[in-house]
Amino acid sequence: MDQIDWDNLGFNVVETKSMFTATCKQGETWQKGGLVPYGKIELSPAAGVLNYGQGCFEGTKAFRTVNNRVVLFRIDLNAKRMAISTKRLCIPQMDTTFFINAVKETVLDNIDYVPPLNKGTLYVRPIVWGTSPAIGVKPVEEYTFMIFVSPVGPYFKDGVRPLNLKINKDYHRAAPKGIGNAKAIGNYSASLYPLTEAKSEGYDEVLYLDAKDDTFLEEVGSANLFLIKDGKLITPKLRGSILDGVTRDSVMKIAKAKLELDPIEADITLKELYNSDEVFCTGTAVSVTPVGSIADEDGVHSLSDGKIGLYTRKLKEILVGIQREEVKDDFGWLFPLK
Repeated sequence: MDQIDWDNLGFNVVETKSMFTATCKQGETWQKGGLVPYGKIELSPAAGVLNYGQGCFEGTKAFRTVNNRVVLFRIDLNAKRMAISTKRLCIPQMDTTFFINAVKETVLDNIDYVPPLNKGTLYVRPIVWGTSPAIGVKPVEEYTFMIFVSPVGPYFKDGVRPLNLKINKDYHRAAPKGIGNAKAIGNYSASLYPLTEAKSEGYDEVLYLDAKDDTFLEEVGSANLFLIKDGKLITPKLRGSILDGVTRDSVMKIAKAKLELDPIEADITLKELYNSDEVFCTGTAVSVTPVGSIADEDGVHSLSDGKIGLYTRKLKEILVGIQREEVKDDFGWLFPLK
């Protein structure tokens, strides 16, 4: 604890006090589980997750607020999304209450690692994977559910600034009727090469197009995408290949209730993107982050003069304000812990 520099937190793993673990066999219910000291785990080299990628995860955060409380944000949606992911990957589903209580127990035991107000957040990573051995391609017999936490700072090392994205038609993040709408571990490994390539060229992230014919926008590698045009908030509609983000849903509700912006889910073309008034991306890790430029095969397209747009700023202020209890939570999204 004494070695943590709260003023210079990055988005990296910091070892904490404890982690949660529970097990379940195929066809049974999850055991109660409990906390163990944070540390390494043992896995068979034939474990289902190592050989066939049978695993999924969630990402949420614990926030320290102006009222000196620690709160979770919409953890019920993470629980529901985990149920969708586990079903898709033939992993035993867990009760929503079990999931939420496990997250609460883990955060409370590591409460001292929640950064001071305005210094960062405590990132919470629930993950479940097939741990028993298998040679054939099939769902394994036993599964392990774990939760670990880490204090983090901004996802992008330069903090809140407009991102520079690259459109790469050589790669797709996910395909319709695949597992793009599940938070499966394999979805993210598929994005590593194009991301590394984009970063080597000076870009922050990759903006993916639909796998069918590269016509419509899908999402950024680790975030959902939004644009604002003529008083409307527009985001790619969910087609089975886009993750239904918690922050995505929150921004749409805030826009309608607080800013009188009409949220629309639609197929969005590149032309519509370049003609928009503002562009930003959302996610648990990135919160609400503006996009300043997008590069494609025809060159670099500047957006909002490379600055943070008015509505983007307001949406971020309200979202972060609710999470820090600076803005009244009219939606009932907060889960107080302490």
